[in-house]
Amino acid sequence: MDKTNAHDATRPAVGVDIKNLYKVFGDQPKKMMPLIAEGISKDELRDKHHHILGLRNINLSINPGAIQVIMGLSGSGKSTLVRHINRLIDPTAGEVWINGKDIIRLNRWALRRFRREQTAMVFQKFALFPHMTVIENVEFGLRVRGISYKKRRVTAQHWIERVGLAGYEHSFPNQLSGGMQQRVGLARAMANDAPILLMDEAFSALDPLIRTDMQAVLLDLQQELAKTIVFITHDLDEALRLGDQVAILRDGEVVQQGAPQEILLQPADDYVANFVRDVNRGRVIRCRTLVVPGPIVEGPDLGANLTLEEAARQLGSTGHDQANVIGNKGQHLGSLTIGQILAAMVEPSKAG
Repeated sequence: MDKTNAHDATRPAVGVDIKNLYKVFGDQPKKMMPLIAEGISKDELRDKHHHILGLRNINLSINPGAIQVIMGLSGSGKSTLVRHINRLIDPTAGEVWINGKDIIRLNRWALRRFRREQTAMVFQKFALFPHMTVIENVEFGLRVRGISYKKRRVTAQHWIERVGLAGYEHSFPNQLSGGMQQRVGLARAMANDAPILLMDEAFSALDPLIRTDMQAVLLDLQQELAKTIVFITHDLDEALRLGDQVAILRDGEVVQQGAPQEILLQPADDYVANFVRDVNRGRVIRCRTLVVPGPIVEGPDLGANLTLEEAARQLGSTGHDQANVIGNKGQHLGSLTIGQILAAMVEPSKAG
């Protein structure tokens, strides 16, 4: 019987290393690999050889405790990629390393245990059991693991309260709104205490205000728990708000990976530049990106994680044209000016 205290939710975070990952859909995917190595296009592979190239040479390192966002247009390979991390899909070639093991090589028994103990998934369609109450849905994974009734009830109740659903424990999914159902899905994933959380378009079906609220709930929980989260989305604003790192896919390939600020300030190509063209840069870029090392200046202190929009507002209210930037522990990092802030908030193509 699994003796893990799921209520503690204190397992150390683990990273994910994806190496040379390929996925080809069709009758003879292995035979297509030489053609792919030679650079055959996705369209030609489909039209001439009747195979679909899902992923091409994905290399991605996801740091422990970070939120890795994977985004791209429909058909770019986002969902295919995330399903390799818990091996719901087997690759045509490549490796996925977690906790020192290539999970692609796990046998059926070891894979079942890995999925049960190391990963949890939140789906776009909620995937709740309609005949179970909220608390029964939340505790389901713990019941499968053999956790005692008393302990799993305590754990489920804890997470129901953490996601703001206290009082709905004995309601059924069809009695809840879409946003409330997704909170149940998130509580269920958190109750399992898996170090890796996979979220496939988890908030895409929600109305904009509820979606923003769920993003805030996730970020609040992440501050406390520091899970390794892989978050799939096609929404750039969501990606830039949530991601410590963002990977942009096109036709099954990673075209750029980096911090949100890097994606905005240094797009790898025209495809990425077009993606980020209409983003409100002031709400994404943070002071730490612009800080210039140097001595303390005459002006207010601004937190390194403040967005430029917030920084401009605070700095403007003081009457100063420069400010000091301080880190999470109050240490002096350097300074920046209102000119730097305003320049960075304007898209380069519009600045001239």
